[in-house]
Amino acid sequence: MDSYDLLVIGGGINGTGVARDAAGRGLKVLLVEQSDIASATSGWSSKLIHGGLRYLEYYEFRLVREALAEREVLLAIAPHLVRPMLFVLPHEPSMRPVWMVRIGLWLYDHLGKRVSLPSSMAVKFPHIEYSAGLKTELRDGFVYADCRVDDARLTLANAVAAREKGATVLTRTRFVSARREAGRWEAQVEDTRTGAQRTVAATALVNVGGPWVGRVLEGLPAKPTGAKVRLVKGSHIVVPKIHSLGHSYILQNEDKRVTFVIPFEGQYSLVGTTDVPVDRIEDAAGITPKETRYLIDCANRYLATPIAEKDVVWSFAGIRPLYDDGKSDPSSITRDYVMELDDEAGKAPVLSIYGGKLTTYRCLAESALAKLASYFPAMCSSWTDKEALPGGGMPHFNGFRDEVHEKYKGFPREMLEGLVRRHGTRALDILGQARSPEELGTNFGHGLTAREVDYFVAEEWAETAEDILWRRTKCGLHLDAAQKAALEAYLATRK
Repeated sequence: MDSYDLLVIGGGINGTGVARDAAGRGLKVLLVEQSDIASATSGWSSKLIHGGLRYLEYYEFRLVREALAEREVLLAIAPHLVRPMLFVLPHEPSMRPVWMVRIGLWLYDHLGKRVSLPSSMAVKFPHIEYSAGLKTELRDGFVYADCRVDDARLTLANAVAAREKGATVLTRTRFVSARREAGRWEAQVEDTRTGAQRTVAATALVNVGGPWVGRVLEGLPAKPTGAKVRLVKGSHIVVPKIHSLGHSYILQNEDKRVTFVIPFEGQYSLVGTTDVPVDRIEDAAGITPKETRYLIDCANRYLATPIAEKDVVWSFAGIRPLYDDGKSDPSSITRDYVMELDDEAGKAPVLSIYGGKLTTYRCLAESALAKLASYFPAMCSSWTDKEALPGGGMPHFNGFRDEVHEKYKGFPREMLEGLVRRHGTRALDILGQARSPEELGTNFGHGLTAREVDYFVAEEWAETAEDILWRRTKCGLHLDAAQKAALEAYLATRK
């Protein structure tokens, strides 16, 4: 029976963040994920690293401060995945008053450690840049800075980093149950591909199952808990790009929520999100016509050229496992994280984590290990804010990208751009000594080559076409049915 210090249950951003941090502190770590890395909440977000401007209305000052500071950390350790972006907030007189927006943006500028991002400012419309695509009757707006991110790849980068620090990462491996035995845990895990089960031992468990946190607890002899997870569905649509400039819009809605319109994959705009409470994980499988209509109506209140259902080229829905703080309005439920520790006579602890934001995953991991520090007295101190994530070891992202284009002249631009955005400095591991794009094997479309697919399988746990098309890349948006079939056929030959 294999033995570990820490068994981490869940391969989302919080689970991979905990595994990376713990492995880097010298703990022997096993992470199990029942599906693919980032296959649930962490792959279906609005893809933002942000403080959460609207959370200020709910007095979440600690959370916003922490998130704002984390923007700078993540920009430094993952510049290929986290990139600055300006957000334009057009002011609609019937919504929040100007004085309230000004105060909120002042707090946003000053709560966190803003180093590389510009401060907010007011703008008058029409504006040569910031009113692109908006109705002409809009006269005032505000501009502030936050960041965008490839959420699934950020999660994968943490998983890769955890493995490189010595952690064992098992995908398609489901946690079944665990029991305390002689002051340690004996846990059953199951390979979901074969049904084979095995037993592993661990000093401590970390339950970061996200929407499944309660189901994990059902497999444990833990004492009853009052903590609960609140399931809130967030849906998005993707439409042809609304404007050709680089900024996003944050649009105020009549119900006091906000909708983002974010440049996405070059040719598109991402519009989201909704906040719909659901009773079951299965209820968040996809967007509904009502949600689609809601997002379209919200956007069309501001857009000069309306969008319609026929314009939607893709949609997705994710489920937010929020800590249930008792609030009835799903938009006002805290996005902060809550941790609950249970042990037996000071041994065999299980730490269950509820809630959390993509932006603050690294802080959450540090807090989790602080909770467990007494069980691991030899554990090293925190370190993850100083060391780049895989592919992030570059002083200037744009300079590195230019070097790649110079070194691989004659290669399609979209191929090189995709590789650098996805892999950062590790794009060179894929390109290697290739002197022509043909040496990278079959191009399945949009710059996705056989060599990169092989890399995904060998280094990033990819097994299916879906893993590659929608999590390791977003090439699923760009490939036609024949190209997708060719990828599936290629993967079949590798088995």
